[in-house]
Amino acid sequence: MTSYAFPAPAWPAAPIQGDARLFPIRRIFCVGRNYEAHAREMGVEVDREAPFYFTKSALAFQPSGTTAPYPPGTANYHYEMELVVAIGRPAFRVDAASALEAVFGYACGLDMTRRDLQLAARAVQRPWDLGKDVEQSAVLSDIVPVATCGHPSAGALELRVNGVTRQSSDLGLLIWPVAPLIAHLSRFYHLAPGDLIYTGTPEGVGAVVAGDRIEGSIAGLGTIALTIGDPE
Repeated sequence: MTSYAFPAPAWPAAPIQGDARLFPIRRIFCVGRNYEAHAREMGVEVDREAPFYFTKSALAFQPSGTTAPYPPGTANYHYEMELVVAIGRPAFRVDAASALEAVFGYACGLDMTRRDLQLAARAVQRPWDLGKDVEQSAVLSDIVPVATCGHPSAGALELRVNGVTRQSSDLGLLIWPVAPLIAHLSRFYHLAPGDLIYTGTPEGVGAVVAGDRIEGSIAGLGTIALTIGDPE
């Protein structure tokens, strides 16, 4: 029997719409600059030769509808509303034509970001870990199985802060849609059930403070919500 030096942490898992079972989260991949208008507002050019990625720990998972404290070390905490892909079958070196066979379902996601730390790291060409891999920053709605929602390639994506619309776009504007993303990422990783891909955010990102209520939606995938709590 395996013995640990201290109690092992509980494995993070997300609800599945219409299913009593949970989706165990293995890894979280995030796509950068996947909407042209967002790249412009961040002051950078879109690289159309290949997508690029950063990662978050699976322990950054935060379920929709909860409250997460304003994180330490930042004075500029941003929301980013995104389509999330949940992988349900192994995928390694797959082509775009067959890539969607690996998808279990889709969800709404919030990639919460310490923007000041991200931009400071970017300015000196350092990794974005402190800005992006933030505790309780990978917010996720219930995962909607493919059998229910199909493979969304277009549809409204919106985010509101305290009832005011801040992001409004369409999935059809993704520079790298889901199938090419999976095909590209599978050239570098053995994608497996439990992996999540946050596909990038459109323009309109901005800061939130303690007490703010974030609400978002994606057509056909339902809603997501997060309340920003007081700093710890």
